[in-house]
Amino acid sequence: MTILVTGGAGYIGSRTVFFLLKKGYDVVVVDNLSRGNKPAIPDGAHFVEMAIEDPAMDKVFATYRPDAVIHFAAYAYVGESNTQPLLYYCNNTAATIRFLDSMTRAGVRNIVFSSTCSLYGNPVTVPITEAEPVKPMNTYAVTKAQIEKALEDCSAAGLLNYAALRYFNAAGAAPDGSMGESHDPEPHLIPLVLMAAQNGTSVKIFGDDYPTPDGTCIRDYIHIDDLASAHILAVEKVINEKKNFVLNLGTGAGNSVKEIITRSEAISGRAVKAELAPRRPGDPAVLVADNKNAVNELGWKPQYNIEDILTHAWNWLQNKRY
Repeated sequence: MTILVTGGAGYIGSRTVFFLLKKGYDVVVVDNLSRGNKPAIPDGAHFVEMAIEDPAMDKVFATYRPDAVIHFAAYAYVGESNTQPLLYYCNNTAATIRFLDSMTRAGVRNIVFSSTCSLYGNPVTVPITEAEPVKPMNTYAVTKAQIEKALEDCSAAGLLNYAALRYFNAAGAAPDGSMGESHDPEPHLIPLVLMAAQNGTSVKIFGDDYPTPDGTCIRDYIHIDDLASAHILAVEKVINEKKNFVLNLGTGAGNSVKEIITRSEAISGRAVKAELAPRRPGDPAVLVADNKNAVNELGWKPQYNIEDILTHAWNWLQNKRY
């Protein structure tokens, strides 16, 4: 079977492509490289450098005739989404709608959507289940909610089958050091903390007065290999069972900002300088997943813990290839 992966030159997308190829799938990567890294695309994938909203997507679908799509392509920086909302509405919402139009006109009916736990805003109940109300606190999350609604409506109209995977904080790197996180600028806590350890620079703690044990935000960090495996199980389920589902992808355990700093110091063997900064708008205090539905529906279980995540990320940082 052929799987088309949008954003397949990105952090999570490229790792998913790697495992799809390893399982014997024919893989087509569509990425405009605005935020992806071409060297991250594994050998063996067909690569089309193109924006997903390009009318030429019709030709891509006609040429490769994919059995399913895994849709990663999106901008994903919370802070940027709040200061440049139109950038996010154009890229995440409008472009995806055009892509879905091209996809459904081509008769491609199966899609797995890269969604986010940011949809839950400040959750009422933690760990967070899929029954938690959707109440996004930032523009990035709003755009993800809009596409989930579009998928729901398209499914109700008989146009497609879908899975929306609301994953928590993607982190880590390939255990062998071949792939990892590489953004410019880098917005995510774990690589920022490890870069501070490596370079002797400082990392900002955005608020220490949250209602958590140490006052800093708590997040559920999930290894990219665990995310990749869940996406493959999800696309297989959508193809084979023609059913729709929404699932949280997380470990069920959370770590605070200060805990990440302390653990990173232990793994790197280096001190990390930290400076306190004001809270960022749109940052919930605690985001930790209840992943029982993903475990039951997909037969999936996270294989890596926070120590593995930090160790793999640190090893990648020492020998980054792109």
